[in-house]
Formats: sequence, structure tokens, C-alpha cells
Amino acid sequence: MNDRIPPEVEVAWDSFRQVVNMPSEELRAWLLTEASRVNEDTFPDEPDLELPELGKQVVELLRKRKADLTEQDADVMEQVVDFVLTQEAEGPASTGSDYKWRRSLMIVGHDPLRP
Repeated sequence: MNDRIPPEVEVAWDSFRQVVNMPSEELRAWLLTEASRVNEDTFPDEPDLELPELGKQVVELLRKRKADLTEQDADVMEQVVDFVLTQEAEGPASTGSDYKWRRSLMIVGHDPLRP
């Protein structure tokens, strides 16, 4: 482990990277398409769109260098990991359809159809 990065951040980052399988730009584009129905050209640097907050936070986390992560970032990463693991354990029945289940996971950067 790196001495500059707090151990809890290091662990959270490793777990986060195991469950988030969409790159930041792909997630950003998907959120624009699916969540806001806004043209990608209008996506500002600091969006004030009706995008899912957790999805926006994941995009921001993916754009950060590991050395720049904070303990607050670790909290968000742990929230994402917990959400993904819970949703995967419950499966599509938890939302009533495969589409809704996949969409709920993709909002946080996890596409369950990817290996």
C-alpha cells in the first residue's frame, strides 16, 4: 500500500474498481442518454442536471487520481460497492424487470452484462 493514501481509502478504491466496470466517459455519456435525455454537447463541466447524484459522484471519482482521493470519496465508493453487491445478490427480481435492474446498476457504473 502507498503510505500517502490512507488504508481505508486504498481498500475502498480497490473494491470500487472491482465493481465499477464502466469508464468515466462511457458512464457520463450513458447518464446523459438514459437519465437526463440531454444532448451530450450541452453537458457542462459542473452539471446542474437532473442526473442521479450517485452516478455523478462515480464519474467524478473515476476522473480522480488515486492519490487525490479523500475519506469522503471512500465513503461514496463503499456506498457504491454495497449497492452493487446487494443488487447482484438480489438479481432482477429486486426491481421487477431485467431492464430496471441493469439500469439501476449502470447508474453507478456497473454493467452486469460485462464480464
